[in-house]
Amino acid sequence: MLLENASDRKIWEFAKKEGFTIVTFDADFYDLVTLFGHPPKIIWLRLGNSSTQNIIKCIENHFNLIEAFIKDDNYKNIGCLEIDE
Repeated sequence: MLLENASDRKIWEFAKKEGFTIVTFDADFYDLVTLFGHPPKIIWLRLGNSSTQNIIKCIENHFNLIEAFIKDDNYKNIGCLEIDE
């Protein structure tokens, strides 16, 4: 399924069905998790305009937290992880 130009809701439904976590800059996904709950879980990168290298560095710097958010039962009731730098 190609999702490049899909609506946020279509991406949301696909991620839910396939068991994916959504990584986004888009506050609309936060609104969806607030409205509908999770899954899918959302990782909301609040970095502003960032280079690809800065995004990679941010994800690498927070890898352990991101992994725990997705897999650890201690985070099972949390639908959105906000990351800023």
